[in-house]
Amino acid sequence: MDAYKLKLSFIHPKYWLAWLGIFALFLSSLLPYSTLLKLGRLMGRVAIPFAKERFHTARRNIELCFPELTPEQVDQKVKTNFENTGIALFEMGMAWFWPTWRVRGLLSVRGIEHLQHATRQDKGIIFLGAHFLTLEMGARALGLVHPSYAVYRKNSNEVLDYWFYWGRMREHKAMLDRKDFKAMLRVLKSSQALWYAPDHDYGRHKSSVFAPFFDVKKANTVSGTSTLARVKNTVVIPMFLKRLPGNEGYELVFYKALDDFPSNDLELDTTRTNQQIEEMVKECDDQYMWLHRRFKTRPENEESVY
Repeated sequence: MDAYKLKLSFIHPKYWLAWLGIFALFLSSLLPYSTLLKLGRLMGRVAIPFAKERFHTARRNIELCFPELTPEQVDQKVKTNFENTGIALFEMGMAWFWPTWRVRGLLSVRGIEHLQHATRQDKGIIFLGAHFLTLEMGARALGLVHPSYAVYRKNSNEVLDYWFYWGRMREHKAMLDRKDFKAMLRVLKSSQALWYAPDHDYGRHKSSVFAPFFDVKKANTVSGTSTLARVKNTVVIPMFLKRLPGNEGYELVFYKALDDFPSNDLELDTTRTNQQIEEMVKECDDQYMWLHRRFKTRPENEESVY
């Protein structure tokens, strides 16, 4: 935690833009929820002409995953995804600065019995997550239901990194660097819960394998879920936060723990975790982080899909 204290160096002019953005998020968090949704959608639409590369990335990802869609349907999904990305920006301020009562007032939970079953048996829990646009609110929501440890990637901007850490720690126990595998193992061995999302492409390395994801037969995927689940008395429970229609708020969803997991086949296990993430995405595919270059790493001698 020592690395996550306010530092005198944070007042350096190179951080002023970051501070301005954080102050704007704080002010926006004071607005009514319905207003924040409208502002988010508007910001997402306005951003499209200025984010052409991201637009094309999202479009290509959706084309690859849902080849049955027409070009017009793909474009509409991308535009809706941008609107949800705009909302996600305002949700960052909500997650960081809203009081607990305000978050609880918009939160419902589905599948809590799967979590309760694991906790009654004093098991270590891997919450199999994914990079939905509700990520920041999802961290806050999960912490209100079951305070856990979470795996994250450091931000290169120290001020932003501090606020991301602080915001996600509002209800949780600690944030663990995604490279600190030993710390993750300690959490599970002590029968505690760990949020882990293996659905980003971090390049080719020893802990990644190619496994199907939707209609892409070879998606570079982190296989760490299988390795972590080998800790004795550990279960994997898929979970995510879904933004509900209108102004109804959010639903925190827990799926049934994976049966007979892990196996002795790393590729099979990674395929299963991808399939679980697919099921979550299908519930609200417009809220998934399609702007990430999910398929940038290809097998040798295979050209880039972008």
